Amino acid sequence: MKNFVQYAPTEIVFGEDAENEAGRLAKKWGGSKVLVIYGGGSVKRSGLLNKVEEELEKEGIDYEELGGVQPNPRLGLAREGVKKAVSFQADLILAVGGGSVIDTAKAVAIGAADPGTDIWSFWMGEKAVTKALPVGVILTISAAGSETSDSAVLTNEETGKKAGINTDFNRPKFAVMNPKLTYTLPKYQLTCGIVDIMMHTLERYFTPVDGNALTDEIAEGLLRTMITYGAKAYEDQTDYDAMSEIMWCGSVSHNNLTGLGRPKDFLCHKLGHEISGMFDVAHGATLSAVWGSWARYVYRIDVSRFARYGRRVWGIEEEEDEAAAVKAIEKTEDFFRSLHMPVCIGELEIGVQPDEILRKLADSATKGNTILLGAFKKINAQDAYEIYKAANHN
Repeated sequence: MKNFVQYAPTEIVFGEDAENEAGRLAKKWGGSKVLVIYGGGSVKRSGLLNKVEEELEKEGIDYEELGGVQPNPRLGLAREGVKKAVSFQADLILAVGGGSVIDTAKAVAIGAADPGTDIWSFWMGEKAVTKALPVGVILTISAAGSETSDSAVLTNEETGKKAGINTDFNRPKFAVMNPKLTYTLPKYQLTCGIVDIMMHTLERYFTPVDGNALTDEIAEGLLRTMITYGAKAYEDQTDYDAMSEIMWCGSVSHNNLTGLGRPKDFLCHKLGHEISGMFDVAHGATLSAVWGSWARYVYRIDVSRFARYGRRVWGIEEEEDEAAAVKAIEKTEDFFRSLHMPVCIGELEIGVQPDEILRKLADSATKGNTILLGAFKKINAQDAYEIYKAANHN
């Protein structure tokens, strides 16, 4: 087990009608002038936004709104949010939505705390984050885990580049989580979220460090829970128990608990980010589209690890490790298919891509082959191209 620091400071308020606590929590964490950030019209149509703002008013909190966040959140709107927060003199940013809304709120919080710096310079690694306004969350989509994570992703719509940063300044101060708020999600958003949650743990599970018994048990238990309750939720999105398990798994899967004592891999996330940055494809779909090809490319580095995954998570009874490992990859893809999620690039809405696009994706992911990606196997531009190529079929 490697040395680690675990820092998970987010206050979780979970359960039915938890959104009624929005005003109290905002005030508790220093909010007197709150910028409320949200996505499309669904939070307005459902009455949730109005309810949250009523709770802010009860606590005597002033607020302004910024709507229009899109999936694969845009840098341009985040820049607009920074200007609005600075002008309003906001002292807390409140996200009402899912991962894209939360990541936008985190970007606004960082930018408003350092208004002399363009926020993209933080995402490009040109400047370190040293401060941020507090962020609160009213979660409406179980997927990204951004409500408890130290990460935030933005897409520069001018360049098509999607990038993320990790800093403890990204950690929300509080997260309000009512599973009933996820009942009306489009099925595709639900299934993309299920994939994303599983991948946040899979990207921590497959690394070069073994021997973390408790971390393994937590990761394997979370994956088994997602498989069981993901299937239940797919059949009935009003199953409170199923949606509750998924929501809590989303938060635990990305607060680092399922990977303590070992490095993260996150190679599939990087490959997926390049696809969604170039084509504006849903994040979760890009992950399921490349995972199987990545797994087949790397599994022989540690066959026993994939075999353990198959036996402990999928209940595979193959005695020979090679057979168990291969079966584990197949079972994972079969589960994605059962949710009608793509397991190759050709099943994404963009279809099979020409070879020059695959090369461009690989080159962008590795910054012109100047960096290595991943942890389970260090990946260069040629490796990335081979994985994209293996996934590039119908």
